[in-house]
Amino acid sequence: MNQTIILIDDHSLFRAGLRLMLAEALGGLDVREAASLDEALAGPRDAAAPQLVLLDIQLPGVNGLDGMALIRRRWPDCAIIVLSADAASETAHDALARGAARFVSKAEPAGAILAAISAVLRGEAGAPLPPGAGERGEQLRLTPRQCEVLALICQGLSNKLIARRLNLSENTVRGHVQALLALLGVVSRSEAAFAARSRGLVG
Repeated sequence: MNQTIILIDDHSLFRAGLRLMLAEALGGLDVREAASLDEALAGPRDAAAPQLVLLDIQLPGVNGLDGMALIRRRWPDCAIIVLSADAASETAHDALARGAARFVSKAEPAGAILAAISAVLRGEAGAPLPPGAGERGEQLRLTPRQCEVLALICQGLSNKLIARRLNLSENTVRGHVQALLALLGVVSRSEAAFAARSRGLVG
């Protein structure tokens, strides 16, 4: 049986692009689109329940964060990934606190967005803290260079700007970023920034 995803976003071009990307990268998906929560929830009651909702925050009518409770009421077993142009750590924290399986910035590379979607469809929740890691995160044993890169990720800098700031090549920075994502157990820069702040790895 195909898995069902509902993509709720008021930007039709973004919906079309993401739908095409999902169709090419992940087979066997039934992707429905809606421009608002009202439109998504107005579907036939006997329609197949989605396994996943991809939810924008800035929506006409009820916004995405407030609408998460409505989605849960309609589809109690459905996972939610918040996809937003607002990558602030406070927004990510709010989304995760309200029960989102993941928070992913729309600025992330296509591969990172697909990885998050694939992980949730496989039933993988956001990664917990590593065993024995304290709130201040000392157990992660980041190198000084990784700490520098992580701090700049938290400032919202791109790989190109981080490379320029630290006088490194973009490939080197990309390697540090991938290593940090693996160490933190996350799949996106926005999740890394949230995890770093919540564990006290950055100020």
